[in-house]
Parts: sequence; structure tokens; C-alpha cells
Amino acid sequence: MERPDFLNHSAEHLNGNLKGKDILSVWQFDAQTLDHIFSWSLETAEIAKKGYKADFLSQKILANLFYEPSTRTSSSFTAAMERLGGSVISINEVKYSSVTKGEDLEDTVRTLEQYADVIVLRHPEMGSAAIAAEAVSIPLINAGDGVGEHPTQALLDYVTIRKEQGMLDGLAVTMLGDMKHGRTVHSLARLLSLYQVRLNYVSPEILRMPSTIIQELEAKGVQQSEHESLSEVLSDTDVLYVTRVQKERFEDTAVYESVKGLYVVTPETLRAGKESLTIMHPLPRVGEISKSVDSYTKNAAYFRQMENGLYVRMTLLAGVLGKLPA
Repeated sequence: MERPDFLNHSAEHLNGNLKGKDILSVWQFDAQTLDHIFSWSLETAEIAKKGYKADFLSQKILANLFYEPSTRTSSSFTAAMERLGGSVISINEVKYSSVTKGEDLEDTVRTLEQYADVIVLRHPEMGSAAIAAEAVSIPLINAGDGVGEHPTQALLDYVTIRKEQGMLDGLAVTMLGDMKHGRTVHSLARLLSLYQVRLNYVSPEILRMPSTIIQELEAKGVQQSEHESLSEVLSDTDVLYVTRVQKERFEDTAVYESVKGLYVVTPETLRAGKESLTIMHPLPRVGEISKSVDSYTKNAAYFRQMENGLYVRMTLLAGVLGKLPA
């Protein structure tokens, strides 16, 4: 993958070795590194399933710095660090930190560097993770930077697809919902470009996938198509990746209200899909997948996604702190 302009010089291609590296963008990954992460995540799953803390990261401290609300990402990083024997400094929505006094991002992460061995950062501005990584010498992991990327989500999505479908090459993946603001689909589309996949984007006109991403993937020879109706592509879809319309990204509430309920996946919807169709969602869902789907099909994989997120984040933390093989 080509390097995005906003990334700093320290965001290196990983080449199978995570030790000491920042995790800022999916552009850092190649297929071989993804194979390693998949294999390592199977091993960390065994640790988690045994229900005890390992000592891989004993005496290591994670600073979990979240400028935006988070349930799954924040708690899964906390659980991942504790499962591996480490401890966590949690700063959620920065309500009780010096940021509320006007402290800038660089000073905040430089302060946390004095206390922690690794920083996980979520921030509302695209490119913020790269700025923060430049300011510190310890590894920093991007947990979402505005409408930019969410690389750890893309990694857990990759692991989920591979577990559910057994492969990636040859799959048709349909992304449904908010393509414009959805950092999860931005990262996943880029990551899937490492494989022979077909990508369908289904959204209203005002929430289309950014042209920069479409052009980037076109240059790599990825087959892509845009649609406003799911029915146009569902019958040929192997993985349906549903996203919510992100209310917090809209300046005009009326515009949000006009598009929020356009797509709702129900058991009736799925009757037009393949029997082997995998249904995914980064969560939270706010009505775009009916809860009746949960019991309608064993292929509703979104809670298994969340489980895989724990294993992937255990892998990343152990990796950047030098506790995985090169």
C-alpha cells in the first residue's frame, strides 16, 4: 500500500515484526504480516479462554487515552492488557484530565509517556494519531482518528472474515450504510485491497465512499461498485458489513434524520442472500440490523467480531512490546 500523506516518518511498514512500532494505519500491513497476526490471535485466544492472566506483559502499563466515547475498543484494550498481566491507566473522554484546561495533544501524550509503556489513542481529528506518535518514543496505537482510520478494527474484521469464510481471495464484500464518515469501512476497504476481493458500497448519495479511497483502490486494480439499493448486490455477496449512520458527524440534525433509517437488515432482507452469507457490524448498532437477525441465522457474526477484537488487541499489545516472535 502507498503511504497516506498525513502519516509521519515513524509509521513504518511492519514486515512481520511489530516490536517497538506504532500502529497508525492499515497501510503498514502486508499479507504476510496479516498471516502472522491471524496465527498469533489464535494463540492469544487460548490464553483468554483459559480465564487467567498470563505474565507476558507483567510490569507493563498501557495508557488508554480516549477523546471520544468508546465501549468496545476501550474496554477490549483494557481487557487485553490485563489478560496479558499488564495494567492500565484509563482516561475516557478526557473529562477529568488536563486537556479540559487547554493542554494540547503532544503535551498530553508526552506526559503519559513518563508513566506508560504503550499508548492507545482515540481522537476526533484525522491524522491525530500520527501527530501524537511523532511526539513520543514509546509505541502508539491508533484506536480511531476522526473520519480517518481505525486500523485495529480492520484487523479484527480481517480475522473475523477469515474465520467465518475460511479465506479472503474471491469474496464479494458489501459495505452498507455510512461510507463517508465510517472510519471502519475506510480501513477495511484498504486492508482488503491486499486480496482478490470485490467491494460493493451501498449508501445514500450524501454518504458515499470518499473518492480518494475509491481512486486509491482503483489504482491497485480492486473491483468496486457503488449502489443505493442493497437488493442490487445482496444475492452475490459473501460478507455483508453493516455500519450505522454516525449522528455525531453531522452538523445538521435534519440531514441525519433524513438518512438514518434508510437501511434496516431483517430476516426478510436476508432471504435474498446466500445461505453462507456472513453478517458483520462494528457496533454499536442503532436499528440498522434488527435484533431478530441475531437468532435467525448462525452467520450473524458481529458479537464474534467483538470477541476476535480482544484476541487481536492482545496480539498487538504483546507485539509492539516485544513479546511476540519476529
